[in-house]
Amino acid sequence: MNPAADRIGRVNTPNAELVVDVAAIRHNVRRLKEWVGPGVQMMTVVKGDGYGHGMVPAARAARAAGAEWLGVATLEEALTVRAAGDTGRLLCWLAVPGQDFAPLVAADVDVTAYTVAELDEIRAAARSVGERARVQLKVDTGLSRGGSTAADWPDLVAAARRAELAGELVVTGIWSHLAASEDQAHPANDAQEKAFLDALDVAEAVGLRPEVRHLANSAGAVLRPSVRFDLVRCGIASYGLDPAPGVTPAGLDLVPAMTARARLAMVKHIDAGAGVSYGHLWVAEEPTTVGLVPVGYADGVPRHGSGALEVAVGGERHPVRGRICMDQFVIDLGADTTAQAGDEVLLFGTGARGEPTAGEWAAWCDTINYEIVTRIGGRFARVVIDSAEGDA
Repeated sequence: MNPAADRIGRVNTPNAELVVDVAAIRHNVRRLKEWVGPGVQMMTVVKGDGYGHGMVPAARAARAAGAEWLGVATLEEALTVRAAGDTGRLLCWLAVPGQDFAPLVAADVDVTAYTVAELDEIRAAARSVGERARVQLKVDTGLSRGGSTAADWPDLVAAARRAELAGELVVTGIWSHLAASEDQAHPANDAQEKAFLDALDVAEAVGLRPEVRHLANSAGAVLRPSVRFDLVRCGIASYGLDPAPGVTPAGLDLVPAMTARARLAMVKHIDAGAGVSYGHLWVAEEPTTVGLVPVGYADGVPRHGSGALEVAVGGERHPVRGRICMDQFVIDLGADTTAQAGDEVLLFGTGARGEPTAGEWAAWCDTINYEIVTRIGGRFARVVIDSAEGDA
């Protein structure tokens, strides 16, 4: 035995891991494709490092499950997907003035234009590389975020058609984004659908015939068949998280793909009256045992979850006590616990082993499940597994 090597091995053991099961992502993409039905293409959105799951493994899992398209926000994300070997249809939609579209045109990435000025930059990039750009036009139908205004839309589609006739680009898609798709009764849904149809009429009138028209995000795809059009963009649902909590049909059968886990760094008894963590926001009313979990807000554990979050140890839920710190937090294991230092702590996961889900963490923190999985990280080690194949 080599004691020095043993010490190095121990040092390299991570305090915590994010376990991502690509089999779950494949399952979710397949279920979503089945749900929206034939004739509707699937775009799996892998922006934000695959919603915290890893952009490249998420992209590969989505393709394996039949996703015809991938979607990313930034130019850098698009080029990362291409560098990983993906050659399928890929849409990118967020740039700032002056960015170089040439590498995207050369890599056969579909790029989005919101304005005539942005379209001109894409045209210049296409000329510089001697290729026709693949362009999608986005119209703002009521989110008041990215996309052309209704007033500017006629000029944008006319400019795009002229560029198309000049051989500089091909308009492959027209799209928009819903503001309140998780709320079926919200009046914005009807208003945005009508605005989108009106925008399509304007585009058709100048001669544009895009390959795909798309409006639906995850919740829209699941809950509102009329907005599925040619393609749906599924992000959060692809990772097994509920796109419309309390509304999503149980039959959709999504499986969370991420489990956040750590190991207890320390277990110790405290007496009644002992205060826990900064500010002594929680004081033990009776003797108990507490456990130290070696991750904190620097790793994406929400500080505003102090005193609200729960975790699981040995299949039982335990509350977080006191303030969540930068590197650690404390849980109440109870006076009669058998837990020991080194035991596994499940922060959130599928719920199959008694642990909370990311959705529960979101509810306790008054936020959305998107924020929980995209912010978690820091010093967590990401481990990608394939439960269908039984390997990591």
